[in-house]
Amino acid sequence: MALAKSQKSLKKWTKQKWGYVTKGDEKKSKAKKGRYLPESVRKSLSESEKASTNKRKRQASKKRKFKAKYSKKIAKKVRNA
Repeated sequence: MALAKSQKSLKKWTKQKWGYVTKGDEKKSKAKKGRYLPESVRKSLSESEKASTNKRKRQASKKRKFKAKYSKKIAKKVRNA
């Protein structure tokens, strides 16, 4: 039986190597951690993009929000990863 398009996408998504944008974030408390992204996206981000996306995520965490919106540029990279 063939997989549906959404199932193929999920299978691809789970095979990616995920990690924090900043190396030391694994050891930090949950509220102080930055973005968690696939390796291909992490490598393609500039230093300023990494800083801005981590800042956005940390600000949302301080407000007790579970999700922080991506900027348009980063959202496109994540979708295409």
